[in-house]
Order: sequence, then structure tokens, then C-alpha cells
Amino acid sequence: MTFIESSSISTTVCYLSQRRMKITNPWPFLILYLAFFPFSSKISIAAQDTITSSTSLSANDNLTSAGSTFVLGFFTRGNSTYLGIWYKRISIQTVVWVANRDAPLSKSTGILRIDGGNLVLVEGLNKVVWSTNISKTGAAQPIAQLLDTGNLVLREEGNTNSNSFLWQSFDHPSDTLLPGMKLGWNLKAGLNRFLTSWKNDDDPSSGDYTFKMDPNGLAQLLLRFQSQLKYRNGPWNGVRFSGVPEMKPNSVYGFYCVSTPDEVYYTYDVLNSSLISRVVSNRTGHIERYTWDLESDDSIWKLYWWAPKDQCDEYSRCGPNGICNVASSTVCRCMKGFEPKTPEEWSLGVTSAGCVRKAQLECIGDGFLNLTEMKLPDSLQSFVNRSMSMEECRIECLNSCSCMAYASADIAEGSGCIRWAGDLIDLKQFPYGGQDLYIRVPASELGTYYASKLSGSLAVCPSSTCRMNETVDLIKVVAHHLVALSDCPIV
Repeated sequence: MTFIESSSISTTVCYLSQRRMKITNPWPFLILYLAFFPFSSKISIAAQDTITSSTSLSANDNLTSAGSTFVLGFFTRGNSTYLGIWYKRISIQTVVWVANRDAPLSKSTGILRIDGGNLVLVEGLNKVVWSTNISKTGAAQPIAQLLDTGNLVLREEGNTNSNSFLWQSFDHPSDTLLPGMKLGWNLKAGLNRFLTSWKNDDDPSSGDYTFKMDPNGLAQLLLRFQSQLKYRNGPWNGVRFSGVPEMKPNSVYGFYCVSTPDEVYYTYDVLNSSLISRVVSNRTGHIERYTWDLESDDSIWKLYWWAPKDQCDEYSRCGPNGICNVASSTVCRCMKGFEPKTPEEWSLGVTSAGCVRKAQLECIGDGFLNLTEMKLPDSLQSFVNRSMSMEECRIECLNSCSCMAYASADIAEGSGCIRWAGDLIDLKQFPYGGQDLYIRVPASELGTYYASKLSGSLAVCPSSTCRMNETVDLIKVVAHHLVALSDCPIV
């Protein structure tokens, strides 16, 4: 019982005693009142943030987080009722999480309670509609609590350590990413946290779009329509995702990508306490970031950022080895040293086949061209070494004939090495804010120049005009002096 509840009841009893019995001491009557009229579950949890084994949440009840930031309760869309979480201080009801999104209540008869160590939503004759479904909780006194972060947690009473939570809604997102939520993998637990769009504005059931951390290669986020990849935001480069130049350090947001043997995830926080922010995967196939200014007179959600923005955000718009640039007169073009694979289709604007090399690589004598302001290629065939310098990265790529390109893994430190093999997929060039990408080309694409000599009169030349008279001698020399290939300059 809270102080407010006790105060309101004592005031009522006092009023009755003064008007009807003229008794100045109401406490004996209060005790009798409590004995014969115990609190309903609604009263016991009203204005509180916790459900215990002896309380429950029913149709007209709400849980409110301690700082009055979020509400847990029942809401209706169409003819169906759902258990969800929304903002307390925002006039427009904005639902950020739905427990039973794919199993709606047909009537407003649901009850949320703790049963067998699990948080359970039942309707009718105790039909289980949704549950936290923990096989073994090991908790003697489990309680459910709605935190001010918007996280609904199941924990042992008295233990507030987040690492000890038995279950939390942040591990099971709906369509919304809140500050502090992790979007990605807990590899140790086999848990994948991702966003799934609503079916439509009046139906929160699972829609067709998902936004997930790429389980393969480098950390990047992928937007899919069912199984079809529609958009990716590029590998994390130590500061931002390489395909999101707007994601630069600022006074509003902090962006973080964590990659360890146990976890790979993206998260963010809001640095301005007057702002509320959320990221949504919507039903139209867009990822949108919204803000709400609590100190502003405008009672609206403002769109801060969204993707995909243009045709070059479409996955592999120009095909393998093709570069997409919306600022160019021809949106798609081939990288230097490449040409359209299907010229007739390319001339008609059908560019999905991409580009192929004009001349095959020779390995010996190859060099690199620098493409600036780039979104880094897809990481399907990539390798990363975070301890390498950029010079070591160049040498490593040059010495491997299968290495097609390289780039920095961490632009903040100017270090780390990403190397790609095979075709380069989903290339986009920005007007600003992109990253340097070094692509491998044969000597014929570099022009004529000489690198430093390996031994005697032998030179490695990235030029078709350079002739080696003795192939066997060349192989022997290269085997002993591969490191000298690092003297081939980047153009």
C-alpha cells in the first residue's frame, strides 16, 4: 500500500466518521474497513511499477515506471486487445513493445500475473496467451518490474543487477529500438535481438520487414523484406556504419557498436535529457529515427533520419563491381578497369548484372586505386585484422592474389585491416562522409612506372611494358622477397 492510497482511504473514513458518527479517532474503523474490504489487484498496483506473486494486472490496470516515463497496460487495435508498453508523458499513444503481438486477446479479459516463476498472460479460463517461457528460473520470489528505460524485466526480488535478470523485454524487441537496447547477437546465449515491423498501423502482428545484425562477416545491419535483402548500412568503421555518413559524433546521440567473442550488437543513447528518441522498422520498408522534445511547444514526433533514402540505398543497385552515385549524371558506373557485363542491358538502365574486368589480374605487378567517399562493400567475403596498420594491410592484400580490395577497419584510429576477396557488392559513393576503399587493378590500369628493385637488375613493374626474361628466376626471387612488393605505390 502506498502513502497516497492510505491517505485517500483514511480521508474517506474520517469524512464518514465526522458526518455520521462524529468520532474523532477513525483508526479502529480503518482497520475494520481493511479487514472486510481488501484491496483489489488494481488498487494494489496502481501507480506502481511492480507485479509480485500476489498481485496481477488486468484490463483496466497499468504499471507505471518509477519516473513516470513508460506505461505497461492493455491497448486495443481494431477488435483485438494487446499487452504493451508506451510512453507516459507523450500525448500521442506510441506503443514501443507488444507482448502478444501474434496472439491478440479477442476480448478485454486478459490478466498478467506471475505463475511458476514466469510472467504469464492468460484469458478466459486460464488459457495462456503469452509467457516469458523460462524453463528454469531458480527464483524464490520473482517479481516483474517496468523500468524507466522502457524495459520490462523479470527478476529476483532484492536483486537489481541487470546481469541477473531472469528475462527482459529488451531481449525480445517488437518494431522499436529504444536507447540502451541492444540490436544484435548474444552469441553465448544464442540470442538474436532484431526489429520486426507491424503488419499495418492497426495490426501490431509481425510484418514483412526485419532489421537485423549481419551474422556473417563484419558488424552491419540488414533490412530484409521477408528473405530478400533490401538495404544494408555498411560495416562499422569505428565511428559509424560506413553507409551512414550522417551518423557522426554530435551533441544529441552517442552511437556504439560492440563486437566481442560473446556479443555483436549496436546500441545508442540520447545525450540531451529533454529529448525522447526511438528507432522504428516500419511497415513500408524504412528504418526511421524519431525525436520528441519535451521542452518544445510542438507536440509531435519529428523525423530525424531515415533509410533507405534514394535508389543507391537499394541493395546492389548497380550489381557486382558497379558504383552507384545519385549525384552523377549516370547513376551507375563501373569501377576503373571494369566494363558492363551485359552492355546492351546496361545501356537500357538494367544494371543488376554489374561489371567485369577488362583485363585479368596478373598478381605480380598489380597495384591499387583509391576510391574516395565510399560505402564499403558487403562483407560476405571479407577478412578483418584489427591490429594491423594500413601499410601492413596494403602489403597483406598485395601479397595475396585473391585479395581484391582493402580498407581501414577503424577510421578513428587509422588502423585495422579489412580485405575483400571476389566481387565487390553494393558499392555507393557519397558527396561527403564516405570512406577510402583501395581496389586491386592490373598494371595496365596504373600506367608505367617502376617499383624498387628486388635484386640485381630485376624489378617488379606494375606495367604491361615490363618483361621478365626468366620466369623461373622470377619465381625464386619473389618467393624470397615478397615483402619488397610493398614498394608498389598506391595511385
